Amino acid sequence: MNISEVVKQTGVPASTLRYYEEIGLIKSVGRHGLQRVFSPKILDHLALISLAKTADFPLSEIIAMFGDNNTPVIDRDKLLNKADQIDESIKRLNIMSKCLKHAAACKAPSHLECPSFRRLMKAAILGKLEGTYPPSVI
Repeated sequence: MNISEVVKQTGVPASTLRYYEEIGLIKSVGRHGLQRVFSPKILDHLALISLAKTADFPLSEIIAMFGDNNTPVIDRDKLLNKADQIDESIKRLNIMSKCLKHAAACKAPSHLECPSFRRLMKAAILGKLEGTYPPSVI
């Protein structure tokens, strides 16, 4: 497959494909004139890269997910660790969402007069959102 076919089938820009090749994340199998040529396996490879990026794995860790022969070597413990990180992010974002909704509906004349909003501000500056609000708010 030439690079334009890969772009068409995956939506990954050619510049990204060239960058991925430059850093060793993908490999072309050769060239046809000036265009890079890829194995059809590149589609699965790019799908795995996209999945890993969606899960917020850094490129350095994504590179490590591929063995010497470019086959996936995925550490299950890293997957579980990343899932735990995502769960924590979801928990934190849910609390933030509920707090913001509460602040938006608060009847206090000013948000700075709302005790719940003030607790949210204090927790935010201390980096401790969990446990800030009573169960009725979160």
